[in-house]
Amino acid sequence: MSTIAPEDITGLILAGGRGSRMGGVDKGLQNHRGLPLAMHALLRLQPQVGAVLINANRNLSAYESMGAEVWPDAVPDYPGPLAGFLAGLEHCDTPWLLTVPCDTPHFPTDLAARLAQAAHAADAEVAMAATRDPDGALQRQPVFCLLRASLLESLVQFIQSGQRKIDRWTDQHRHVEVVFEDAAAFDNANTPEELRRLQG
Repeated sequence: MSTIAPEDITGLILAGGRGSRMGGVDKGLQNHRGLPLAMHALLRLQPQVGAVLINANRNLSAYESMGAEVWPDAVPDYPGPLAGFLAGLEHCDTPWLLTVPCDTPHFPTDLAARLAQAAHAADAEVAMAATRDPDGALQRQPVFCLLRASLLESLVQFIQSGQRKIDRWTDQHRHVEVVFEDAAAFDNANTPEELRRLQG
C-alpha cells in the first residue's frame, strides 16, 4: 500500500488553550453556524481517521458529550499546543496521530489522506500542512500535523527541557511539508472578529 490507512491514524482536536485572544472563553465551545467550533472539527475529522480524541482543559463534560474521549494536558499551566500533542500521543492506540486545532472549522477534507501519502512517500516521521501567503512564500501550519506515535519519548524530553515551539521539535525529526493551495481552508478564529468573519 502506498499510503497510511485511515484506521492507522488517531485524530486529535486541540481544544486545550486559554482562549486569551477570545477574551478567555473556551474557544472550542463557541457557536459557529449552530454548532460549537470543536464539533465542526470533529465532524470534519471523523471520516478521515480511525478514531478521534479531544484535548481540553476546561468544560470536559461538554466536550465528552460530543462523543469522543477527552484528555487534558498532562503538563500544568497551559504550555501550548505541544502539551496537547503530548496528551494525544499518550492516549493514541494507532501508529499515527493527526492533530487539528478546534478553531479552524473548514480545514481540508483530504487533510489526513494527503499528509499520510506524503509521510509514507518520504518515509517521514512528521508530515505538516503548509500554505502560501499572497507573495507565494511558504507558511507552515504546524498545528495540522501527522506524527508517528513513536515520537512520544522525544516530545516528553523536549517539553521537559522547557521548550514550547512546535517547529523546533518537528525539525529534529524526518519531516515533510504538504502544500495546500486553498489557504482560506486554514482560516481560524482566534478573536471574536475572526469568528464573525468565518461565519460571513
